Amino acid sequence: MHDNLLQLINIHKSFPGVKALTGANLNVRAGRVMALIGENGAGKSTLMKVLTGIYSKDDGEIIYLGNKVNFKGPKSSQEAGIGIIHQELNLIPQLTIAENIFLGREFTNKFGCIDWKKTYDQADKLLAELHLTYDSRKLISELSIGEQQMVEIAKVLSFNSKVIIMDEPTDALTETETASLFEVIRKLKQQNCGIVYISHRLKEIFEICDDVTVLRDGQFIGEKTVAELDENSLIEMMVGRKLEEQYPRISKERGGVTLQVKNLSGAGVNNISFNLHEGEILGVSGLMGAGRTELMKMIYGANPAKSGSIILKGKTIKTNSPSDGLNHGIVYISEDRKRDGLILGMSVKDNMSLNALNNFVNQFGKLQLKNEQKSVDDFVGLFNIKTPSINQIIGLLSGGNQQKVAIAKGLMMRPSILILDEPTRGVDVGAKKEIYQLINQFKQQGLSVILVSSDMPEVLGMSDRILVIYEGTVTGEFSIRDATQEKLMAAAVGKAQEKVNVAK
Repeated sequence: MHDNLLQLINIHKSFPGVKALTGANLNVRAGRVMALIGENGAGKSTLMKVLTGIYSKDDGEIIYLGNKVNFKGPKSSQEAGIGIIHQELNLIPQLTIAENIFLGREFTNKFGCIDWKKTYDQADKLLAELHLTYDSRKLISELSIGEQQMVEIAKVLSFNSKVIIMDEPTDALTETETASLFEVIRKLKQQNCGIVYISHRLKEIFEICDDVTVLRDGQFIGEKTVAELDENSLIEMMVGRKLEEQYPRISKERGGVTLQVKNLSGAGVNNISFNLHEGEILGVSGLMGAGRTELMKMIYGANPAKSGSIILKGKTIKTNSPSDGLNHGIVYISEDRKRDGLILGMSVKDNMSLNALNNFVNQFGKLQLKNEQKSVDDFVGLFNIKTPSINQIIGLLSGGNQQKVAIAKGLMMRPSILILDEPTRGVDVGAKKEIYQLINQFKQQGLSVILVSSDMPEVLGMSDRILVIYEGTVTGEFSIRDATQEKLMAAAVGKAQEKVNVAK
């Protein structure tokens, strides 16, 4: 029942200036889920690209269903029965769900025309398997990121793959969607499929996986059954050291009010008010679609408010565009770095300094390139960004290192208000702690931080005070002394909360 479907043996892969894989191994067995984990830059994505033929290996063997193989590209590996659900979405927004699922392999009738009824019926069946209620005639552009991720999953299921690779599949999913996905994974195990599960969420590893393979710096560290491990030993395998404390929150006496939001309303937001203090981390919690991101974009200027006011350091300001927000010292780090935060074809340096170029212009209007380069170098060192050079194209970095660049890009603006929307999504445990320590460092310097996160332990672990949003309104406000995961969840589902007495 647990025969090897797929083996990657002693895989090596180098790029100019970088040895990405040095003797990486992976076994995928029928009816089992193999977690593939490691810090950002450990080589997980590179290994999957070697497997599916996007990259050619320098050395090693790939054995699939007992035969040595070298796939020429994603299409050939897909046709052989290896499906991959990418962390980054590969959907066409202008097409329907069904059109995206069956793109390039549409059902046709005897006249050679697309059989739309069968197309939508089959797509609806796949959505039903995932317990999704939306119609497959709906456009992708009308779906949330989490809903789009579920469409990606439905698309791979439509191939009846023998080996399914899931790269951070729950990154943008709600708890309900995650539970549905796990139910599908259990069903696939019963059908003797082999699953490769790539995730930074260690809790999920212990919940859904059978075995674990750990990579570190492109090298195979070990393979163990989940039953042999606990969270601490797994983290130690990943990072090569012990992490003493996962959420290193520091205590600091907060300063005066820097930001006042009063009765703010608009798209997705209904009459929200709160204060933010100097040197404070304000956590914002709530389920997907609650209006958290809409509120943050309203403050920043990307989603202008229809009514209410924003008061910054005692002065009422208008933020009708992102440039207004930046000019007022408000920086927003998007939950979707690929769409809103980075230009993938540009270098690390150009991405990081793009918004802050005015800081490097001298009195004669000339860009001081050495100062720009030094500032970028400083942030690369501070954030421990793994890149062969600051001139490396950012699209070639791992997702976690891209996220670090996106945060550094915002901090290079020297903001007074820093809004972090899902800052550790897709980031490994070691890099998470580095980001938390940096947030603490800026908090210590008096920066006001809003931390928006779907990860309740993260909100509870790093915040000084927490707001909970449900359907565009604040349903709970908690001091960190009083906050619990149960209270946050009750407020997140709209359960009435007793008025919480916290100093604002």
